Amino acid sequence: MRIGVPTEIKKQESRVGLTPESVGDLIDAGHDVFVQKGAGTGSGFADSDYTSVGASIVPDADAVFEAAELIVKVKEPQPEETARLTPNHTLFTYLHLAPDPVQAKGLIASGCTAIAYETVTEPAGGLPLLRPMSQVAGRMSMQVAAWALMRTRRGRGLLLGGVPGVQPAKVVIIGGGVSGTNAAEIAVGMRADVTVFDRNNNRLAELDAQFNGLVKTMYSTKHALAAAVQEADLVIGAVLIPGAAAPKLISREQLKTMKPGAVLVDIAIDQGGCFETSKATTHEDPIYEVDGILHYCVANMPGAVPRTSTYALNNATLPFVLQIANKGTRDALNTNPHLANGLTVAEGHITHEQVARDLGMGFRLPDWFRAQA
Repeated sequence: MRIGVPTEIKKQESRVGLTPESVGDLIDAGHDVFVQKGAGTGSGFADSDYTSVGASIVPDADAVFEAAELIVKVKEPQPEETARLTPNHTLFTYLHLAPDPVQAKGLIASGCTAIAYETVTEPAGGLPLLRPMSQVAGRMSMQVAAWALMRTRRGRGLLLGGVPGVQPAKVVIIGGGVSGTNAAEIAVGMRADVTVFDRNNNRLAELDAQFNGLVKTMYSTKHALAAAVQEADLVIGAVLIPGAAAPKLISREQLKTMKPGAVLVDIAIDQGGCFETSKATTHEDPIYEVDGILHYCVANMPGAVPRTSTYALNNATLPFVLQIANKGTRDALNTNPHLANGLTVAEGHITHEQVARDLGMGFRLPDWFRAQA
C-alpha cells in the first residue's frame, strides 16, 4: 500500500503521524511511504531519518495526497487538507467530529473512508489509541496548572504542593479514567490535596487502592461536585464519552462560587469541553479569564511535547496501520471489530452512530461493512 505522512498544519502542532522507526517497519513489510519534506522536524526527526529507512520525501502536501492511498496523521484534517481527500483515500487520525460539523461535512463531501483513533477499541474495552495522549494530557495538566496558579499568570499565587506549615492547593479531578488518573499521579507526586470524582463505584475503589488513601475519592453527584468546586484551587475536567460530546459539568453560575484566581483545565476540550465556559485555546495564548476564574483549554495539549507524544502515539497506532496496509482498508475493518469501531465516515455518510447523533446528521453503514464488535 502507498502510505502518506503530511506535515501537521494545525496551529502549534509539531507531532507527526509516523516516526522513522514506524516507517521502517512499514517499508520492511513491503509498503511505500511518502513523507512531506520537514514533516518530522517538530518532533526532532530529520528528512534523512526517513530516507535512511527507505521513505520517499516529497515536496508538499499535494504530493503526499496524490501519491498515497492511506493518509496517517495526528490531528483532525484542516479544511485545506479535507479538500485534498478523495474516495480513493483512507484517513487514519484523530477526528473528534462530534463538536465539529464543518469537518464532518468536509469529510462526507470528500467520499473518503475516515477511521478515528479515538473510538478504536481493544478486547478489554479500552481505547488504546486515545490512551497514550490521555496519559500525556493528564500528566501535563498538572504542569500547566501549577504554572497558571502562579500570581504572575493571574492565578491564586499558590504552590501546588505547599510547604511545611502551609496547606497545599486543593485539586478536584472530574473523571477517574486515563487522563484523570495520570493527573492524580502527578498531583500526588507534587503533594497537592487531591480529590477524584467519578460515577463508577468500581473505579473509585480501584483508585482508592492504587493510591493507598493518598487520593480522596467521591461519587460524582451534582451537589457533591458543586460543593467541592467552591473549595477548589484547581479543577481538572477529564470526562470522556467515546465519540460523543463531553457533558457540561460546571456551569457559568458556579464560577461565581469559586475562589478568585482558581484554575480550570479542560482536558476534554477536543470533545467540546466539560465546562460551560470552555472554548478552545492554543499554546500561544492558552489562558483566558471568565468571572475571575482562569481557563486553560488548549485543544492539542500533547502537541507541546511532540517527541514524547509522537513516540507514545506510534507505539499504539503502528499495529493498526500495519493491518490496514497489509490487508487493505475494507478487509482490515471487516476482520478486526476493534478497528471497525473507529470507522466514522465512508461513502459520503457518517458511519458512527454516536457521532451522527451528536452532529444531528444521518447515520449509515456501507454495504461492504460487516464487522460488529
